[in-house]
This record gives sequence, structure tokens and C-alpha cells, in this order.
Amino acid sequence: MKRKVFGLVLLVCLALMARAKPSQTITWGGRERTYFVHAPPNFKEPLPLLMVLHGGGGSATQAERFTGFSRLADEKGFLVLYPDGIDHGWNDGRDGEFTPSHREKVDDVGFLRAAVEEVAERYPVDRTRIYATGISNGGFMSFRLAAEASDLFCAVAPLCAGIPKAWADQMAPTRPVSVLMIQGTEDPLVPYGPGFVAVGKHRRGEKIGTAEAVLKWCQRNNCRTEGQTTSLPDLDPQDGCQATSTLYSSGQEGTEVALIRVQGGGHTWPGRPQYLPKALIGEVCRDFDASPVIWDFLAAHHR
Repeated sequence: MKRKVFGLVLLVCLALMARAKPSQTITWGGRERTYFVHAPPNFKEPLPLLMVLHGGGGSATQAERFTGFSRLADEKGFLVLYPDGIDHGWNDGRDGEFTPSHREKVDDVGFLRAAVEEVAERYPVDRTRIYATGISNGGFMSFRLAAEASDLFCAVAPLCAGIPKAWADQMAPTRPVSVLMIQGTEDPLVPYGPGFVAVGKHRRGEKIGTAEAVLKWCQRNNCRTEGQTTSLPDLDPQDGCQATSTLYSSGQEGTEVALIRVQGGGHTWPGRPQYLPKALIGEVCRDFDASPVIWDFLAAHHR
């Protein structure tokens, strides 16, 4: 019953939030894939490029409306690429056949590479500053891009996600990648520690713990394994959340690993709408807006 309610509410939310956007079509792996780009007005070249990956069940249009990155891009001067997954999902490397993308082993890494190349043909992309972020399924996909497309992406920022156990030990990026993780300790879908991603009793792949994910990226980047932790101001004492930020610096090529640990936070994007009831996804942290925090971290890194 809980799974049916979750699915129904999710569909209603997506219907309310998503409106069709003009999109580009690219053929990859025998499929027509879609994406759209937001470019700031009166931009100066070259431009950094941020790829924003929607969560499972979402869409590119929904990701734009939900995250607010297009408005931020107009202020800061960067391109935003919003791609669509197959049947609203990404093959992020988790074990299982719980989505068409996983069952059919869709080459989403290849598609996203191709989308970046196509965008770079139409816009003056700064290839030293290509980034990715996403929530949930999109966050898992961001981790996969960092591991398998490190020649292209110099920094990523996954939310409410983790490194799938299926490939955690084989993770071998060819170049260091800066990583910002934002994770709630009370996420009812993606556990903070090691365990299975689950919607009710339905498992959707196993992940390693957040602390282990931080350590793995520190080791890959040769960052310091002792981080500097600061507490974020508790701007909304009523939200049941308290966030701390830990930075692991001095990695190869100037890379860093950072973790924002949201104590009491759920499967949510800090500072953004409560897109589903708290009983299903937990609390939204109101102490900071994750979108500008993500951009500030990513923009500080380049090749």
C-alpha cells in the first residue's frame, strides 16, 4: 500500500511541476534521447557547463523547475544541460532490474558524453569546467560519471545517493574528480550508512556507507583523510535538521572531497520544496539552499 501511495503522489507532483520544454534529440544506442540547454543572456565565453540529472521518476523539465539552477546560471554565467533518462530513470550501475534502464543495461554514460559533445558544438563550453549534479537516481548517476567519465567531468555533487556496492571496489577514475556529497541521516529511501536503497519493502540495489564513500574518493584523489568540519547555522530550528560540512583538501590537481551531513534530513533537496509528504521522504532542511552551495563548490574547481 505504501508503495502505491508513493507512486500515485509522485505522479501527481510530476504532473503539476513539469511542463514541456523545447528539447534537442540525439540518437544513441539505437534510441532517441532528449535534453535541453539553458544559456544565460548576454553571456561571456567560454562558459562552464553544469549537467543536472533528475531523480528516478522525474524529468529534465522537472529538474529545472525544482532546482532553480537556470536562475542561478543567469546570475553567475554558466550553461545548464538537463537530460532525460529512459522512462524517467538512469542506469547508474546498481545491481537489479527495477527500472527499464537497469534491465536493458542502457549506456547512459555514453549518452551523457554525447550530449556534452553536442552542446559543445553549439555553445562555447569551457572544457576545463564541466560538472554534474543530481538527486537520488541522478545522484547515483553523478557518482558513475565521476568514476567512468573523469576525463570529462572535473567535479560532481550527488545528493541523497551513494556509490553502488556492485562497482565500489572497481572504481578507477582516470583523473582526480572533486566530489561534494549531501546526505541526510534520516533518509528513508537511501540509507546514510551501508545498505539497500528501498521503497517500502522493494529493494533497489545496495550501496556502501557514506563514510566509506568519502574515504574512497579521498584515496582516489590523494586528499587529506582528516577533514575540517564546520557547523552550518541553524537558521530554521523548526525543521528538525542540523547540518555540518566537512572538507578534505589538498588532493591531486587541486581536488577536494566534501560532505554536508544533514542530521535529521530526509530524501530531500535542502532549501527546496517538500515534494512528497514527510512520511514518505522525510524532512527538508531549511538551513541552507543546496543549489547555490553546490554551484559554489563546483565552480571552485577546474582542470
